[in-house]
Amino acid sequence: MARVVKVFRTLRNHWKKSTFAACVLSYGGYWLYGKHCDNVLRREACLEAREYGRQQIAPQERLRKATVILNPAACSGKANQLFEKNAAPILHLAGVEITIVKTDYEGQAKKLMDVMEQTDMLIVAGGDGTLQEVITGLLRRPDEDTFSNIPIGFIPLGSNNSLSPGLHLLSDNKVKDITSATLSILKGETVPLDVLQIKGEKEQPVFALTGLRWGAFRDVAATISKYWYLGPLKTSAAHWFSTLREWPLVREVSMTYLPPSLRPLDLPPQKPLRPNLLYRIGRRLKNYWYPPVEEPPKVEEPEKWEEQQLSTLELFIQTQNKNPVEMRINDSLMICAEPDDFTVGEFITVGKKKEEDPSLFTKNSTKLEVSACQLHLPEGTGGFYNIDNEEYEAMPVEVRLLPRKLRFFINTERREELLSQTQ
Repeated sequence: MARVVKVFRTLRNHWKKSTFAACVLSYGGYWLYGKHCDNVLRREACLEAREYGRQQIAPQERLRKATVILNPAACSGKANQLFEKNAAPILHLAGVEITIVKTDYEGQAKKLMDVMEQTDMLIVAGGDGTLQEVITGLLRRPDEDTFSNIPIGFIPLGSNNSLSPGLHLLSDNKVKDITSATLSILKGETVPLDVLQIKGEKEQPVFALTGLRWGAFRDVAATISKYWYLGPLKTSAAHWFSTLREWPLVREVSMTYLPPSLRPLDLPPQKPLRPNLLYRIGRRLKNYWYPPVEEPPKVEEPEKWEEQQLSTLELFIQTQNKNPVEMRINDSLMICAEPDDFTVGEFITVGKKKEEDPSLFTKNSTKLEVSACQLHLPEGTGGFYNIDNEEYEAMPVEVRLLPRKLRFFINTERREELLSQTQ
C-alpha cells in the first residue's frame, strides 16, 4: 500500500511530466492499434484474393493480364508505397499477370496509352488527374473502338478521387478503400460510364468522366491552400478575401445546346443463331434472280441547336456517373448554373458546402438536360476550367456526351446500395 501511495505522490508532484507521458502513451497506443487494424484488413483481403488464385483453369486458358498505370506522385508521393503494400499483393495472390507502368511526369500517361498493347484489363492507380490522362490517351487512339471495350479498374490513391463514390464503398480508412477497390476488380462486375468529349477550336479533344467546372467558386477553391495558416477558417477566409478584390463575381456566357436523345434499352449482346443450310441456299438463289433494290441513302437532318444566354457565378457541366446504375430515359449530361444574385454571406456559405462536394447546387440554380453544348465566352475572358479537377485554360469549347463509352469495375455492395436509392 505504501508503494502505491508513493507512486501517486510522485505523479502529483510531477504532474506536467505525468500528463505529457500519458498523452504520448495514449497517442502511441492509438497509432499501434490503427496499424494493427490495417494489417487485419490486408490479411483478410489477401485471404479472399487467394481463393481466386486457387481456382483451376483449363489447359488452353491463360492467366489474365492486367496493365497498371501507377502515378507515384499521387497522394503527396505516397502512392507507390500504398500500392505496393495494399493492392499489389492482392493482384499477385489472385493469379493476375500484372505489368506495372509508373509515370514520371505530368502528361506521360496520355503518351503511354498510344503504345499500350492489348490487355485483359486496365488498372489506373492514382487520382483524378491520372485517370483523366489515361482515358484521354485511350480515346485518342485510332483503334479506340477496340480498346474502349477493355474493362477499367480504378484504385483511389490520389488526393481527389471524384469517381470513387459511384464505384466503391468509401470509408475513413485509406487501406480499406484501396483493398476494397482492388477486390472489386477481381470480382469482375462492371458498369458502363458516360464520357464527356471536350474539344476546343484548335486543341485535341480532352475526355472527362466527372465534368467541366468554371466560375467564381472554382477560382476561389484553387486559392484555399494559400491560407493554410488559418486552419479551419481558411475556406471562409478565401471566399471573403475574393469578394474584397472583386464583387460581384458574375460570369457571362452564351451557350448553344442540343436536346437529349432517348436511351436505348440496356439489353445484353446476343449473337443471332445462324440459319440452316437450306434457308441460306434459298436466300442466295432469291438474291441472284431477284436482286434487292438499293434504297437511297438517308439524308441526315441538320442538328437543331438552341441558344441561351447565362449570367452565373458558376457553371458545371457534369455526367450522371454519380449513380451509374440508375435507369434513365435519356442519354444526357447535366448543365447546372448558379444564379448571379448571391449576397456575400450566401457566397461564403455555399462555397464552404461546395468545397466538400462541388456537384452540390442551390435550389434556384438553372438546370438543363442536354446531349451536347457549345460554350461561347466573351472576348478577353480569362480564367481556367476544371476538367475532372485538372486545370485547363478557359476558351470556347464544344462538350459532347459519349454515352456508356467505357466499362469500369464496380463494387457489388455499392451497386446494390445505389440501386436501392433509385427505387
